[in-house]
Order: sequence, then C-alpha cells, then structure tokens
Amino acid sequence: MPAELPSDQPALDNLRPWRATDVPAVIEAFTNPEIEHWHVLRIDTAPAAEAWLAQWRERWSAAEAASWAITSGETALGQIGLREINLASATVSLSYWMLPAARGQGLAPRAIATLERWCFDLGFQRISLQHSTRNHQSCRVAEKAGYLLEGTLRSVWQLADGRHDAHLHARISL
Repeated sequence: MPAELPSDQPALDNLRPWRATDVPAVIEAFTNPEIEHWHVLRIDTAPAAEAWLAQWRERWSAAEAASWAITSGETALGQIGLREINLASATVSLSYWMLPAARGQGLAPRAIATLERWCFDLGFQRISLQHSTRNHQSCRVAEKAGYLLEGTLRSVWQLADGRHDAHLHARISL
C-alpha cells in the first residue's frame, strides 16, 4: 500500500518545520568543521541559509524531501530530514545532524524515533539511513535508534577529503 503525505508539513513533538529565525543555527551548522566534514553543501552567509530554509516548502509539496529542526523549546539544535521519498514503494531515507553543543543528550535518537513513528503511521514500510563509515558518531546514533546495519556501500560519496564508503542501516514496519 502506498504511503501518503499530508498537504502541510506538521510539527512533531520536538521537531518543527524550519523558520526564517533559524538562519543563525543553519550558518552555525554548515560552518562547523565537525558537520562540514560530512557534507558537500557549504552555507556561510545569511542569503545562502535563507535559500536553504526556503527550499523545504517546495520540496515538501513535491513529495520529494523534507527537513525539520530538532528543537529544545524554540531553539533549533539540529536537523532531521526525509530524503528519497518514494510514496509508491512506501520507502524513505533519513538524514540528520546535531550542533556540537547539543550532542550526547539523546536528541538525535529521539528525533529519529519521533519521525519513524510518524512515517510508519503514514504507511511507509521501510526507512533507511546512510553515513560515512568514518562517521562513528552517526553510526552510534543509528544503532541507538535501533537501525540495523545492512551493509556497506563502497566508494559511494565524494567528500572534501576523498571517496567514502557508507554504512546502510534500516528499519521496517512490522
């Protein structure tokens, strides 16, 4: 059975759609060496951050991708998103990052659990995530969230420091 997305992106527990007031958090994230290392995207100006924030409404409407701010109160501390949304096959991939000051508090695994429940309730049957095999923090988050390691994708990404293998983790709806 295909999955379906609601017409408006909802707020979910400690997750909310991005706001224009989140520009500083986006710049902080994408200029932080620990986050920057794992991404090809560079955002270091307010206009670039505003463009990044603005894209999500259109991508949601196209059922292509989504991104939420992981929050504590009103403060954006990280990102969790849906990528590779395939409504017909009811599959989706997750992405996430946390600002360094917010790491180690269990926020990322909780955000994954929140988004996972919501996705399975919508009819998605499989949720996967990938991370560089060198990104041990992301691997620990995936494991804490209950995502089983399914295998290694060889030389799948080109990052600033060269080619990277990626771990593939997934959960399926029961």
